[in-house]
This record gives sequence, C-alpha cells and structure tokens, in this order.
Amino acid sequence: MILIVGLGNPGNTYDNTRHNVGREIVARFGAHSSAGEFRPEKKWNALVSEAKIGKTKAVLMLPETMMNNSAKSVAPAARFYKIKPKDIFVVHDDADIALGHAKLSFGRNSAGHKGVDSLIRGLKTRDFWRLRIGIAGKRDVPAEKLVLKKFTPDETRLVKKITKATIAALTTITSEGAERAMNTYNS
Repeated sequence: MILIVGLGNPGNTYDNTRHNVGREIVARFGAHSSAGEFRPEKKWNALVSEAKIGKTKAVLMLPETMMNNSAKSVAPAARFYKIKPKDIFVVHDDADIALGHAKLSFGRNSAGHKGVDSLIRGLKTRDFWRLRIGIAGKRDVPAEKLVLKKFTPDETRLVKKITKATIAALTTITSEGAERAMNTYNS
C-alpha cells in the first residue's frame, strides 16, 4: 500500500495558485485513476480516496490543513494504514525548479519548503518520495509571494503539460515502482 499526498492549502482562495499545484495534480490523478470520490476524513482533517491501480492499493490524500501543518493529516493517516515513509509520495510545488519541469526525489531535505518541513518533523524522517513540481518563472518576486500567485494563460499551458507527465509518473509508480518512474520523469 502507498500513500499519495497532494500538498496545498484548502479553500477556493488558493485554487489555481502555484502553492496548490500538488493538491490539484493529486485530485486530477484521482479522477484519472480508479479512485473513488474524495471523502472528508475528520480524524485526519483531510480529503481521502482509495484506489487499486494495477496490483497496488493506493490511498490518495488532500490535507485540509494549511500547507505548513500538513503533517497533522499525513502522519496519523500513515500510522493508521501502517504505511512506511518509503511508501509515501508527496506532490508539491518547488520554487527552485523552472515552471514546466519536475523532479522525483527521495530522502532530500526540504530546501525551505514549509509543507515538506512539516512532513519531515511529523514523520520523523526525510526518507519519503517527493514529486517536485516547478513553479518558478522570473525570480523577481520573493518565494513567499510567488507561491500565492495564479498562473498566467501561457503558464497554464506549461502546468497542463507537467500535470499530464506527473499523472503518468504516478501511474508508473503504482504499476511498476518509483525507480522506473524516476528514469522517465526526471529526464
């Protein structure tokens, strides 16, 4: 069993912002896969869906906490499902990667991403997978302001392309494993 988490902030105010790209990709992956509707799970303060993709059972999660408190949802859910950190895949924005690009990585530090910091503290390890979605355009804006900006129409085309690639990577992860996905996703 694996846990796939889409980081972002809940609420319409944050829809289509750079900070919510991970949350929106996991929601689309859920619709694209055999996952059922996301349902509220009060004990974790999250929206949750379950799917069997190939031979892999996957729990999809959209924390309803603010980004910086993501571990309050993820850590107890991982304990409940008995999912080890190495079987957790977190999709999130990354201001250090160019818009339209992404990387799959394992066991790295947070590089200042507050949502990832929260997960590292809550899981007591950094040994989990991250699908890091590039959101950086021109770095003429501080990261704190960049993440809350909405995408322009031209940027939206790049986001659609990387969303499609990330959904394909998540499908590969569930059917063939993370290492196989890394070979194609990171190239």
